[in-house]
Amino acid sequence: MNTQKNRRKHQGHHDEGRHLKLRDLKEEAKGLVNQYLFKENIPACPRPEFHLSHLKHDTDRDGLHGIRRDDGFRNPYGGSLLWWSLAVGPDDITSAERRLLETTYPDRTEEQVQMQQSFLGKFATSPAFSERSRLGSYRFTFPLEEVLEAYSQQFCSGAQPVMRVYETILYKQEVMYVILVHSPANQEQFSDRPLLTDDPNSVCSYRDGCFTWRPEAMCETHRCELVLNPDEQQMKVRDVGPYPEYYVWDHVAVALHVDREVLNFDSARLRQNLRYCSGAYPPIIPSDEFETFSQAAESVRDLWPDDSSPLERAEPLNECLSSVEHEDVQKLQQ
Repeated sequence: MNTQKNRRKHQGHHDEGRHLKLRDLKEEAKGLVNQYLFKENIPACPRPEFHLSHLKHDTDRDGLHGIRRDDGFRNPYGGSLLWWSLAVGPDDITSAERRLLETTYPDRTEEQVQMQQSFLGKFATSPAFSERSRLGSYRFTFPLEEVLEAYSQQFCSGAQPVMRVYETILYKQEVMYVILVHSPANQEQFSDRPLLTDDPNSVCSYRDGCFTWRPEAMCETHRCELVLNPDEQQMKVRDVGPYPEYYVWDHVAVALHVDREVLNFDSARLRQNLRYCSGAYPPIIPSDEFETFSQAAESVRDLWPDDSSPLERAEPLNECLSSVEHEDVQKLQQ
């Protein structure tokens, strides 16, 4: 793995051309000092499969102004990649839980199905699942197919974009799997990265307008453990007590190769897909760069004066924060 610092001076360890599952990542990362990755006493947690059809792009006030000015998205720092993340909604949690139960206990009776209590949301507590943002107060959420169609028309002359396994990046407590999307015209430029296939054993794959993501570290902070009850064909949750375990968390980023150009969208469509985000802890940008809801609403009114619809909030997917974390989040809004 090669080590480099990103634009924000955070050190990351990169493995190019592969999406390494945690077991393989631990092998590749031997010799590195990481107090989270090599923990062995992590409580049992689910291994669901998410079928995700939306992307999100978080930004701050300056980024919002740039997006409105350009009527679209680009890399504001001169780079060639435009970064998005997979967006997980409440319905995605419900669907993934149902698939996991059906796969684990295919012979459940109707009574056992009715007795099963919802559990997966209690584990979906890492930043990958949060409706809060560490990157700014604004979130654009678009259907994946709409983003790919815009990219196809604007960068691929109408052809199908190419998807590749770009890299795995290990930060202090974060594992990021990066998918590259590029034009067929750039095949030679990125030929050293393998194509993204529909492999059922991979971290992430693509099929029929959806990314399939198979996370291995959903929690970051492990406050509960998964308990299997095969006699009753049930999955249950057990509290681990007052001392949670801290571990790595994983997520998927999608990098579109735009080569310093703008991926354009209609101005009204940008406004329609915009939400206000509360700040997540710990923030990536300085905490004083987050805005209050009233400040954000005023900024959005100024930028879209012809749209009188109120700015909506991106409500938290989970309310599993400890009281200490909740207080830290609230500080970002003061």
